[in-house]
Amino acid sequence: MTQIPTPPWRKQRRSTPTRKPLSREQILDAAMGILDAEGLDAMSMRRVADELGTGPASLYAHVANKDDLLELVRERVIGEIPLPVPDPELWREQLHQLAADSVRVLAAHRDIARAWLATVPTGYNALRIAETMLGILLVGGVPPRIAAIAVDRIALYISADAYENALWRGRYEGRAAEEFFAEEIGQITEFYRNLPPGEFPHLTANVDFLTSGDGDERFAFGMQMLIRALETHLPARGSELSAPADPPGPPG
Repeated sequence: MTQIPTPPWRKQRRSTPTRKPLSREQILDAAMGILDAEGLDAMSMRRVADELGTGPASLYAHVANKDDLLELVRERVIGEIPLPVPDPELWREQLHQLAADSVRVLAAHRDIARAWLATVPTGYNALRIAETMLGILLVGGVPPRIAAIAVDRIALYISADAYENALWRGRYEGRAAEEFFAEEIGQITEFYRNLPPGEFPHLTANVDFLTSGDGDERFAFGMQMLIRALETHLPARGSELSAPADPPGPPG
């Protein structure tokens, strides 16, 4: 058929590119981009839809709601944590490394650690971490009940440390971390030195120790304390489980 030219008085029709079908991976990619750039509070369904050039209703075919989106994002982040094969000879080192790797991965994604607090592992990646940590403790000889409670307490320590790091980073955003902390610690040190020594003798006398060590050193020290506490529950060589076998129960 001969192509007829468009009359000059008629507006040209704009060709609309065919939009590719939306996928869950695209939604997660957009959500992760928002999280890493602006933090958890900015990651709404509407904002993700805007990033994808669509409406929020389009997301619901792939994601049930914001809680579901958050669970998927959390799962993707947790999947970045390397998991060792539990070794009875290296259980202390493996536990320490798993905790340090967890903090490192969480810290790379703004304040995602906040979304790890007050949650029970149900996603595949979260379950794999819980399984690995529990396995490390069990092959190391930690009694099952102690190991189970320790997994919860260590996960809380990891989440709290990573979230506090995110809060600090939010304060010095736009400035060099070293410069910020040098100024911040300097002010804190001066404040503590000027406290009334008669009322606060321990704080004023030990201010240099209170403000020493960076975040990595303090995290490592905390893990050492936890591991040493777990060692008190290991079975004595050639005998039954050493006391104390159980943690104290709740007060009251």
